[in-house]
Amino acid sequence: MTSFRTLLPLSLFVICLGADAQDAPGSDLVRSPIRASIGEDARADRDWHVAWLHDTREHLRDFFEGVGRTVDGWFGDEQHDEGRRLVNGRLILNGLWRRDDGIQTGVNFRGKFDLPNLENKAYLYFGQDNERELITDQPDEFSRHQRLLADDDDEDRAFFAGLGYAIRENIDLRGGIKGGLKPYVQARYQRKWYPASSDEIEFRETLFWQTSEGVGLTTTLNYRHIFTDQVDFRWRNSATVSQSTDALAWQSSAGTYVRFGLQRQVSLEALIRGETGSTLPVAEYGVRAIYRTALYEDWLLGEFIVGHFWPRDEDDAERDRSWAAGMGIEINF
Repeated sequence: MTSFRTLLPLSLFVICLGADAQDAPGSDLVRSPIRASIGEDARADRDWHVAWLHDTREHLRDFFEGVGRTVDGWFGDEQHDEGRRLVNGRLILNGLWRRDDGIQTGVNFRGKFDLPNLENKAYLYFGQDNERELITDQPDEFSRHQRLLADDDDEDRAFFAGLGYAIRENIDLRGGIKGGLKPYVQARYQRKWYPASSDEIEFRETLFWQTSEGVGLTTTLNYRHIFTDQVDFRWRNSATVSQSTDALAWQSSAGTYVRFGLQRQVSLEALIRGETGSTLPVAEYGVRAIYRTALYEDWLLGEFIVGHFWPRDEDDAERDRSWAAGMGIEINF
């Protein structure tokens, strides 16, 4: 079972590459019957892969559309346009290797469905993700997958579902349940400023409550400077405090992002994280490079991450050094 889970993301990635492959220029100019037959078989195989990808995406969308429309029907019988897209979601298959953790694979998914019968201010959300990152509303850039850290065990991953309501344009209230029917609530405020034409500041504050964490607060502050249409600098920061720890867990990253077209990007960042009140204020620092590209059209994406980190536990006499690498395939539906 372990080997299957390890090979699944790699196998899907190979299939995706095959789906987007093209014949070499001039390959149809002179072809023997045997070569023509081989080419037709290869094209048929490629078309099957593409059809399989489209079918997978459509099944995901149809399933969550059905669930969302059922929930929306509980609040009224307003007839909305059947052609209107109400659900947005993503399914991510990922795998990572880290010298001090070994190999791990996983599946994450998240979705959001607008509810027209609640004046288009409410939405249904659902998925499976790291439990603490969900409750504390951690930015994706600081997720364990993006930091190339394995989950401690399967209990870290939880299914969740809930309802959200937009009180104002920049204020959301959310409540839901996660694995084991444990309730949690969140109140989120977010805002952006543009002090100059090339600068952007984003602020987000999330107040949360959950039985194991108690009451807590997560603050996110990001800065972005645009050098050109292709190059920008980003500085991201996040800090969380809750009753369960009485300490401030913080993390920060800074780096340069380079875009090649609409669906291809390379970034190089330095990262650091730690916790106040600890005998070891800085738990880890390191660098990572991320390559993100479209594998097929604009909804099948691939991500490759490589990093080098210097972690240290309180019991260690000195810092360890660890290489790490990760790969992910994302289907947007």
